[in-house]
Amino acid sequence: MSQGNGSRSPVVFLLDVDNTLLNNDRVSEDLRRHLTREVGTQRQERYWAIFEELRVQLGYADYLGALQRYRLEYPHDNHLLEVSTFMVNYPFANRLFPGALDAIEHLNRFGPTVILSDGDVVFQPRKVGRSGLYEEVEGRVLIYIHKELELDEVERQYPADHYVMVDDKVRILTALKKIWGSRVTTVFPRQGHYAFADDVAKYPTPDITIDSISKLVEYDLPALLKAGPAQK
Repeated sequence: MSQGNGSRSPVVFLLDVDNTLLNNDRVSEDLRRHLTREVGTQRQERYWAIFEELRVQLGYADYLGALQRYRLEYPHDNHLLEVSTFMVNYPFANRLFPGALDAIEHLNRFGPTVILSDGDVVFQPRKVGRSGLYEEVEGRVLIYIHKELELDEVERQYPADHYVMVDDKVRILTALKKIWGSRVTTVFPRQGHYAFADDVAKYPTPDITIDSISKLVEYDLPALLKAGPAQK
């Protein structure tokens, strides 16, 4: 993943990956079906239990890490190689939301686009690369454990007068607004399993809410730069 050049931009666009640009719910569904076919329903359910335990411990989704832990419980499962191959070679480009690449191209007219994602250091970069997102943002990719805690580093890599953050998690958008205030415009694409989560109503309303990432092309630069008041 490339490093920022340190030059200041009037605006930088920060884009989440999972369920923002890429339909990660569909990826999980495909993996669930593949696991059931390869290892059976009971062991498939055990994999996802390990996956959720690991998500709580780490704070992000770690598909390969969960498979490693699954292996400790089932060291003689001959299907593990097939499952790992399925995950590593998954055709992520087929799971981009309709209009995702058009949205990035639209934003590129106004300023640098940067992938800002949470995740592990193997599977998440693989997802960004195989989906075509790496190429679309010209290698400007940042992947952290908790991206909302890394805003100083984001600013160091890609300094800007204003940021536009596009993310399917209102919790993340709220965290950025608390830190950057009127310097950030928060955009909530209401798609994926977080779209209507119970906790959405607990957070302040994002500056812009759209039904899908494809709708982003309807916003010109003045509309995107319009930031709501800093949230408390």
